[in-house]
Amino acid sequence: MSSAINNSQYQKAEVFKALHERDDLFIIPNPWDAGSAKILTGLGFEAFTTTSAGLAYALGRPDGYALISRDETLDNARAIINATHLPVAADLENGFGDTPEICAETILVAAGVGLVGGSIEDATGNDKDPIYNFDLSVARVKAAVEAARSLPFHFMLTARAENMIHRKIDLQDTIKRLIAYADAGADVLFAPGLKTREQISEVVKAVAPKPVNIVLGAAGFDISFNELADLGVKRVSLGSALARAALGAFQRAAVELSQGSYGFVNDAVPYSELNKIFGK
Repeated sequence: MSSAINNSQYQKAEVFKALHERDDLFIIPNPWDAGSAKILTGLGFEAFTTTSAGLAYALGRPDGYALISRDETLDNARAIINATHLPVAADLENGFGDTPEICAETILVAAGVGLVGGSIEDATGNDKDPIYNFDLSVARVKAAVEAARSLPFHFMLTARAENMIHRKIDLQDTIKRLIAYADAGADVLFAPGLKTREQISEVVKAVAPKPVNIVLGAAGFDISFNELADLGVKRVSLGSALARAALGAFQRAAVELSQGSYGFVNDAVPYSELNKIFGK
């Protein structure tokens, strides 16, 4: 990378780090391509993180383990980075491999495309044994942290404990893992699948003062942003929710069209407005 790119990446990394250190909660939406990133950039958000599910859907694939390659993930991240001046982090799934060494390598190549943060999860992709054992999980996070700290800027490493979304409803094991990941040096802790105020509060207190990310987007989740802030949550992401909302609108329009009507065009974003957004 050129020194100019390095300097720009360093500045974005400092901005991203500062977002996690200030007192109030911030929302980090998940664009799935360059176009969605440009639209979000104009709406006052402060940083983005990618969505593996949103990318999978854009490529006409289901979301799932190893259905999107590391190269495809980073090509998508690069396109989003090039579409915005804001800091971008990435969903790096389980690091695209089982070993700590592969996790470390993934952090380095992610930084190489311009990312200033990324997440490593402890899910194996094996339905019969969905979560890596505790010791290997911690070793993977440690390796990712070591790789992140070798960079000339602060790469915000998010460690994800995946129990709750893989049919292992064990909050205490999840908390044990998050504490270990925090102790290993992870900057942000994340346990997708937390549903209640009590669960969220327990996780936030367990890993304090490290920031906690909560993902919204599941139907029936009724905790407001203000309540999440009061619970101590630092960061709120949306996962694939925005991509699914966009695809939902497209699907409804296509169904209407297939039935011989086209009233949906009245709700479409005007051509001139999109040209203006994408021309910036």
